[in-house]
Amino acid sequence: MRDEIRKIQDMMEAAQYVTDAPVATAVHLATTLRKPLLVEGHAGVGKTEIAKVMARMLGTDLVRLQCYEGLDAAAALYEWNYQKQLLHIKLSERTGGDVKVQEREIFSEDFLLRRPLLDAISRTDKAPILLVDEVDRSDEEFEAFMLEIFAEWQVTIPEIGTIKAVHPPHVILTSNRTRELSDALRRRCLYIWIDYPSYEKEVRIVERKVPGIDTRLAGEVARFMESLRRMRLSKVPGVAETLDWAQALAVLHADHLDETVILETLGCVLKDADDMKKFRAEVGKNGLAPFVPTHS
Repeated sequence: MRDEIRKIQDMMEAAQYVTDAPVATAVHLATTLRKPLLVEGHAGVGKTEIAKVMARMLGTDLVRLQCYEGLDAAAALYEWNYQKQLLHIKLSERTGGDVKVQEREIFSEDFLLRRPLLDAISRTDKAPILLVDEVDRSDEEFEAFMLEIFAEWQVTIPEIGTIKAVHPPHVILTSNRTRELSDALRRRCLYIWIDYPSYEKEVRIVERKVPGIDTRLAGEVARFMESLRRMRLSKVPGVAETLDWAQALAVLHADHLDETVILETLGCVLKDADDMKKFRAEVGKNGLAPFVPTHS
C-alpha cells in the first residue's frame, strides 16, 4: 500500500471509520484532484459517514444538502427572507424613507437565506465538505443544475451580483440507486461502491463503535448479519442496523445470542413484517444453526 493511502486510512480509522484501501484511495484522490466523489451502495453501509469523517480529518465544516423528489434551485441555493423584508418595509413606512433605498436594503445580503450550495460556496476561511446526500432522489434537471455549479463554483444573484468561491468545497455525493444517475454526472465524478462488509470487517466495526461489547457477542452478531443478508429479504439490513442491534444487546447485558434474545430484539435488525415472518419461519424449520454457528 502506498504511504499516502496508508496515511489516509490511518486518519479515517482514527476518526472512528473502519475502512479499506479502495475507500482510502478514493478519498485521497477526491481531495487531491478536487473532484466530486460519488459513493454508491446499499442503504446503511456508511456512505454518508465518509463525508462526516472527511470533515473531521480536514478539520472543516460539513454542509449537507439532503435531496428529495422535487428539490429545486431555490431550496438548494438561496431564498429571500420574505418575512424579514416585509417587516423592514412596514418599519420604513413609518419613517417615510426613500423607496429606492428601501428596495436596495431589502435585497441585500442581510435578507438572504443561504441554502446548502450557496453556504458551501460562500465559506471564506477554508473549504468545507459539501455532502449531497441521496442524490438519486432528485431529478435529472437538478443534476444538470448542480453540474453548472460544480463547473464554475460561482452563483449570480441578480439583486447582489456574482458570488465566487474563495475555497471551492470538497464534494461527496451519495446514492442508494433508487434511480439511475445521468452519464454527465457520473463522468464528472470519481466513483466508489460500498458493499456490505466482510465478516472480519463487521466485527471490527462493531468493536470500534460499541466500546466494551463482549468479544464473543461481537463475532456472533457479525456472523448472524452475514447469514441474514443471504436470505431473500425485502429490506436487507445494513451496518447501521448491525450497530443498533449491538448497542441494544449491550444495553441488555447480553453476552451471547440465543433464540429468546434474538426474537425479542429482532425489530432492531428487520424493519419489514414479511421479513420478520420469513425469518421466524426459517428459525422454526432449521433452528439458529444457519445464523449462529458458534451457538452452544
